[in-house]
Amino acid sequence: MMKKFYITTSIVYTNASPHIGFAFELIQADVIARYKRIRGYDVWFLTGTDEHGLKIEQKAKSLDRKTQDFCDEVVDEYKKLIRDLNISNDDLIRTTDQERHWVGVTNLWDKMVVAGDIYEKEYEGLYCVGCESFIKEKELVDGKCIYHHKMPEKINEKNWFFRLSKYTDKIEENIKNNTLKIIPESKKKEMISFISRGLEDISFSRPKNKVGWGIPVPNDSSQLIYVWGDALVNYISAIGYGKDNIQFEKYWPADIHFIGKDILKFHSIIWQGMLLSAGLPLPKNIFTHGFLTIDGQKISKSLGNVINPFDLIREYGADAVRYYFLREISPTADGDFSHNKFKERYNSDLASGLGNLLSRVLTMSEKSKIGNRGLSVTTNDISVLLEIEKTRERYNNLLEEFKFNEALASIWELIAFSDRYIEIEKPWDNKTEDLGIKNKKVIFDLLIVLDNIADLLGPFMPKTSVEIKRQLVEGKGDPLFKRKNS
Repeated sequence: MMKKFYITTSIVYTNASPHIGFAFELIQADVIARYKRIRGYDVWFLTGTDEHGLKIEQKAKSLDRKTQDFCDEVVDEYKKLIRDLNISNDDLIRTTDQERHWVGVTNLWDKMVVAGDIYEKEYEGLYCVGCESFIKEKELVDGKCIYHHKMPEKINEKNWFFRLSKYTDKIEENIKNNTLKIIPESKKKEMISFISRGLEDISFSRPKNKVGWGIPVPNDSSQLIYVWGDALVNYISAIGYGKDNIQFEKYWPADIHFIGKDILKFHSIIWQGMLLSAGLPLPKNIFTHGFLTIDGQKISKSLGNVINPFDLIREYGADAVRYYFLREISPTADGDFSHNKFKERYNSDLASGLGNLLSRVLTMSEKSKIGNRGLSVTTNDISVLLEIEKTRERYNNLLEEFKFNEALASIWELIAFSDRYIEIEKPWDNKTEDLGIKNKKVIFDLLIVLDNIADLLGPFMPKTSVEIKRQLVEGKGDPLFKRKNS
């Protein structure tokens, strides 16, 4: 029986068109999904859209659109981004899907009620619309949210509360002992520090007459379920929680949640608390990536530096976009995007590196009249064999640790080895019959190395992997990547 591997991205907020940061998260998750499938796992890869909350309703009204129609249009854009980036997700869940998602949300709410963890209370405090979150003064910088740089609004409401404080010790213990593992370690320490200051019960609903767009609280139609009490449930509602126990029990718990660092608190603390309340297993890993900047500046519409992922894909192709973000940007720290760096990487690594190696070897192969490309055949050259095995072992170890940039670097080390091998052996020299035989062996070895490179590239650059395989079999093809002029 195949071992399951359940992987999710965060669900993207549909208040605007897709941005490059979410593309980065999709690509990271897709690499692991493809890698695990190759390793023989039964993978279920989920992404989705978060369509409720005050911010979305305000945006739709500002455009004079019905909220659902506005969400539908933005979701279509996200679906297009997923297709254009060649993301291999198995499902996309929408929080407006009443048949699938709402059933899971209300079922979990009922479980929390039974546990005695939902109660009604008057509340006065600060609310950040950008975060869709209640926020404490100690979390502000100069009176503003650290992520949205706006002052939260002061509200006074009678809401339903979740007894999060009840689970403080258990939440802290689970994070400390890696029952719920947070990657990287620095983010784990941040959450432990946050918990040490004390967890308070949190408002888990908003008045319908103030928000207007969301899932009603069971048995109280005057209130809507707090957006995070709705959104986080997508990870279980999408696989049948409250509706299809067989599917749910097959895949839950999640093996890894891919998220941005700004929502780690919700996933590691609030989501954990909800699951503990409902008596459900916890996800195994939370992988946290950083933010992207553009030429050292925060991405901002006012600065005019927003990167449209569709433009990049059109100009360079999906695989080049996938390669750049996985190779150039740290998997877990903040990273900087630059058009100049992108073009440099494209020309040096893809056009002059990988593409040039394939072209050189195929040209020599054609001249040497090597017919069968020898796919699935190993080499007798021990140095070549050891280099391939060393690369595969290092590559697998790095991907198990989600070190995408280093795993890609190991492939390019194999490309560099091939270039050196060509320069040392000089397989174009056919002055004698013996040399001709030796040179055919060298070229054959290089074809085998390229076949292995294609395998290793599969999770990262799936179209390129398939194209290399095709050209190795047919012995010809167009350049993989055409150089871009300055």
